[in-house]
Amino acid sequence: MQDELMQQGVELMLYGMGTVFTFLALLIVATTCMSIVVRRFVKPEPLPAKLVHRQPVDENDEQLVAIIGAAIHKYRSRNK
Repeated sequence: MQDELMQQGVELMLYGMGTVFTFLALLIVATTCMSIVVRRFVKPEPLPAKLVHRQPVDENDEQLVAIIGAAIHKYRSRNK
């Protein structure tokens, strides 16, 4: 009796795990197919003009370098 009950429990577990595995595999395949279709037929939207025409950052900005250095120093002193 105990062996038969254990065998039924194992069978039920395997059926359940097989069902979940099959569903997840089909979900991955469907998501991949939809991604391919979307990339093929939908063109990306152009960036807004504000993001395209940004002002270049001055590489030698001493104030910016000092602020970044102070932030790094403060972080390192807190996280020793």
